[in-house]
Amino acid sequence: MIHPADLQKRDHTYVMGILNITPDSFSGDGLMAAGAVVEAALKQAREFVAEGAHILDVGGESTRPGSETISSAEEIDRVAPVIQAIRKEMDITISVDTYKAEVAAAALDAGADWINDVWGLRADPDMAALAARHNAPLILMHNRSKPTEVLMQQRLGGMYLGADYSDLLPDICAELMNSVHIAHQAGVPGSNIILDPGIGFGKTVNQNMQLIDRLGEICELGYPVLLGPSRKSFIGYTLDVPPNERVEGTAAAVVVGILRGAAVIRVHDVKQMVRVVKMTDAILASSRST
Repeated sequence: MIHPADLQKRDHTYVMGILNITPDSFSGDGLMAAGAVVEAALKQAREFVAEGAHILDVGGESTRPGSETISSAEEIDRVAPVIQAIRKEMDITISVDTYKAEVAAAALDAGADWINDVWGLRADPDMAALAARHNAPLILMHNRSKPTEVLMQQRLGGMYLGADYSDLLPDICAELMNSVHIAHQAGVPGSNIILDPGIGFGKTVNQNMQLIDRLGEICELGYPVLLGPSRKSFIGYTLDVPPNERVEGTAAAVVVGILRGAAVIRVHDVKQMVRVVKMTDAILASSRST
């Protein structure tokens, strides 16, 4: 398993490949449409590993705006068999993308290593204690939306409305540190924490781009930072392209994110982004070696 301490070494950037075990992913890559879900997920996992992914992120509930929530039992039925199958076949770090402690517990039992909580421990009061008990690395994502709302923001042409910040980066940093405080209070050590600024969650197009450009301010909080810009609507709005044509926009965001200090990038297009990461890392390494 990759440990968050490994991410701090910054000798290279880690790539997390997204496995959506859903019928309604915003990016159009939900694996439930494939029929034999476990085999389809295993096929994609094999491809991602062959293409150079370091981490696989398995999610069973869509987080796109307006998506329907599902029960913990249904989410477990989606992700646990996939995680179990991947773990049986591969020695790779597996993350479970869930904000529900019950789902995270089942995923860890099935072989997951990390918990990726898109609500930063604000949705389920039992999540932090669960992570502490299992000594599981925990990704804490910034999200301005209220966890109890199904429709988190109103959306118009790819732009989110109603994201109200007094001062964008200081506000985000403060709210991320509040999630860190919740984790610490439950007994999660700082060495198990990764921060995610939450690109696309409760932020306008311009705010998303500012956040990527100023990612170094998140890194200064002292924890490894994961960046997830892949195929997001701020790219679609800027380039006027659908999700399956956002690879170049994703690449641009990834490069800037790495330059600003991202340790992990979370992406759909693993093959292309591994190449982008390797090239960016190589350029940065050349300057350090002189």
